[in-house]
Amino acid sequence: MQTRVDAIPLNPAATPPAAAEERPQFTVLGAISFSHLLNDMIQSLILAIYPLLKSGFDLSFAQVGLITLTYQVTASLLQPLVGMATDRRPMPYSLAAGMGFTLGGLLLLATAPNFPVLLLAAALVGTGSSIFHPESSRVARMASGGRPGLAQSVFVVGGNLGASLGPLLAAWIIVPHGRESVAWFALAPLLAIAVLLQVGHWYARHHATRGKSRARRAPVRELSPGMVWASLLLLGVLIFSKYFYIASISSYYTFYLMHTFHVSVQNAQVHLFVFLASVAAGVLIGGPLGDRVGRKWVILGSILGVAPFTLLLPHANLFWTGVLSVVIGLVLASAFTTIIVYAQELVPGRIGMISGVFYGLAFGMGGLGAAVLGKLADLEGIAHVYQLCAYLPLIGACALLLPDIERPRRS
Repeated sequence: MQTRVDAIPLNPAATPPAAAEERPQFTVLGAISFSHLLNDMIQSLILAIYPLLKSGFDLSFAQVGLITLTYQVTASLLQPLVGMATDRRPMPYSLAAGMGFTLGGLLLLATAPNFPVLLLAAALVGTGSSIFHPESSRVARMASGGRPGLAQSVFVVGGNLGASLGPLLAAWIIVPHGRESVAWFALAPLLAIAVLLQVGHWYARHHATRGKSRARRAPVRELSPGMVWASLLLLGVLIFSKYFYIASISSYYTFYLMHTFHVSVQNAQVHLFVFLASVAAGVLIGGPLGDRVGRKWVILGSILGVAPFTLLLPHANLFWTGVLSVVIGLVLASAFTTIIVYAQELVPGRIGMISGVFYGLAFGMGGLGAAVLGKLADLEGIAHVYQLCAYLPLIGACALLLPDIERPRRS
């Protein structure tokens, strides 16, 4: 039976259970991906308006760093706790509630009279993110129709697109009109709340029948608790290698191009945009590929397989630097959603906690990597950063130690 993708309703009661599970429910996936776009766009606005905050409140760099720390702590460390809580007791409307925290933080950011209130605003936005990610990842899996890699890719790519929009919107709207114009972006979380309330209705009704989707999942091999913990630790090491390298490009690629090839700021920004676009494409490719050929091999090929290109990058001319950056973005980005789904398969009864741990770990490693590599660039130069980071993907060889936990689908 053929089911029209655009006809799948958020209310599963309108669709027979067999049909609802026959294919991924793209209406639901599109809703959480769009909400992810809005959520991460708001988060990226905070980073983009740092110059305005620094000058407007006469902040030191240490105080700017404290804003980042406050946001990262709430956005990273709270995610596993939220996931654990929702594993025990599903909270379908927590997604909309989390976006309410983000809305409050955004309005407070626009009107904050002093530095402590700025910190509170950053904490509220971070808390909203912590509530949003674990439960959205759970919804993606519930709506996957037996293709969790595809579902996670659709969800994650929305966040990637949103993060890339934040700096552009800050440059076009906030910088010309001042910090108070941040309040205009309150429309984004309000829209997200409206969408997520509908997702919450679907989640509440679908939760009772979600176990039926297991019939379409690939069989998972039983592992000892020790093997599960060892595998999760290996996945954490792989997240470290991936996000430290990603941080070297997302944070310092423009500086590297200007220093090494003496290009203009605009030219360097175009190269960065092309890299970020390749990352988004890699996210969309990696999840479905893992569904088809097996997640362990996608993880191995993505992280270790990118090593030849990262090793060549510091020695390439401008043209080949651009080409290599596209290949690196495509290949390296394909790993993340596959790692998330692999970890969820390792601990299938703790979807929220596992999602919170790995989304929080990815965010935290990205922030830590940017700070560490920035210090290294100050001490040794930006070129040294790329020469050193080129070896990080070799850590991907650890993926060989991961157990084969599933038989890949061939349909």
